Amino acid sequence: MKEASLLSLVALGLVLTFPLSVGDARAQEPPKVKIPEPGVPQIMTMEGRFVRAAYNNEGYAILGYRVANDSIGEEWLLLEVGLTVRDGVPDYTMTRDALSIETPDAQTIAMATLKEYREGPTSALENRAKMQRDSINYFPPDAVRACRIGFFAELSSPEKAWDQVDLSSERACMGRLFFHVPGKIAYGQYWLNVKFEKSVVRVPFRILTDEEYKVLDKNYKSIEKQVEEAFKKKD
Repeated sequence: MKEASLLSLVALGLVLTFPLSVGDARAQEPPKVKIPEPGVPQIMTMEGRFVRAAYNNEGYAILGYRVANDSIGEEWLLLEVGLTVRDGVPDYTMTRDALSIETPDAQTIAMATLKEYREGPTSALENRAKMQRDSINYFPPDAVRACRIGFFAELSSPEKAWDQVDLSSERACMGRLFFHVPGKIAYGQYWLNVKFEKSVVRVPFRILTDEEYKVLDKNYKSIEKQVEEAFKKKD
């Protein structure tokens, strides 16, 4: 990431989503992406078909949501998440209440408690994630030390669950987040909300229909290029 680009783009508050129509799949020209306003000053990047990152001058968040995209009709949502603070930002202790999701119908859902996680059907999601995960190891260059986000741990696991994670610009912290979604997971635009000490980062992720995924998969390079060009124009 270029610091000059960050400083000029952070005021724009742009992120990418994929509201693609069935007709797009039949169009000869690649579909044009839409970059909606997330409501907070930030920028974002695409790191894969199911990997999104968003950041501002204070914090950085990246997520992988392939398992979530395959969980239509279920009530539990799993996200692979990475967090850090930016270079020059003081260390920050993030607690579990700093994380939530926003659903397509504008509900804000807090992260599940450890008790809810252990009593829910989350083992199946854990097993699915072992087979379907994407790398989220795309961090700012200063984040070189691995660390675990340990909000969740199974009873049978040798790892312990913690209610907080200590972030610093040198630490690339990664882990899994779980959310219980009343009314079940539906197609549409979601956001992961991450509260840092002085600001909020909102990472977009869209649960795609089969047709939307076909369009994304077929035109991924074009869409990726459009995102890069959009940010270059604003530099």
